[in-house]
Amino acid sequence: MQILFVDESGTPPPPEKQNDTPLFVLGGMVVPEDMWFKLAADLRRLKDHFKIEGEIKWRYFAPEKPGAKKHSLIHLNPEQKEALRAKLYEIIRAYRSIRLICVATNVPLAYRLPYIKSADDLYWYSYKQLTERFQYYLQDLERTVGQRVNGIVVCDHRAPKDDTRLRELHHQLLVGDKVTFSRYENLIEGLFIAPSHLSVGVQFADMVAGAVFRAYRVNDQRYFSQIDASFRRSAKGQLEGYGLVKFPKEGW
Repeated sequence: MQILFVDESGTPPPPEKQNDTPLFVLGGMVVPEDMWFKLAADLRRLKDHFKIEGEIKWRYFAPEKPGAKKHSLIHLNPEQKEALRAKLYEIIRAYRSIRLICVATNVPLAYRLPYIKSADDLYWYSYKQLTERFQYYLQDLERTVGQRVNGIVVCDHRAPKDDTRLRELHHQLLVGDKVTFSRYENLIEGLFIAPSHLSVGVQFADMVAGAVFRAYRVNDQRYFSQIDASFRRSAKGQLEGYGLVKFPKEGW
């Protein structure tokens, strides 16, 4: 069993605010079920070392502003935060069986597409791109190991209505027969939604999404470069379209 943990960086905006939030990223980390226990132990040891209580989120690494709300990393200075972030990425790199799959969505370009009319559409079609690549990855694994490989998807929770809507859309992907849909023959059950503070995998996926967001938004490759080797690639080593998907594909 392979588990795709998913979190987002940035928030898909409505059409009237598309230029205020021009980028949206869905970050995914694929973890074999037996590897989860090692990942959880690594995260626990790291939190103990840095005396962290609570969840780790990408936004907590930002410089502190006067009067900012307290969070789990507020006791760390900038150098300690950078050391923590590097250790998190080191954990991801340490396991060759962990693979990263992300979708970076150019919001203004996406809104030019006739079928993108709302923030829900932005999230849905980005999610579709991500889960399709997960399905392809499971198929690749099957050919490699010579036996059936199934997968499930675990997402960070959003607003209750958003979660319900995404569950329904996920179900449509699994049972749909439209020619524009991939055949999700290796995904089982429905979508699992877990609050990030209760999910080891979602916390790591958040760090992956943040690194990709930073790379595309301000061309800062410092964090992306630390996890570059863990992204899914084609047999010839191609990253784009395999582990890193741009949506829409053309125009940027």
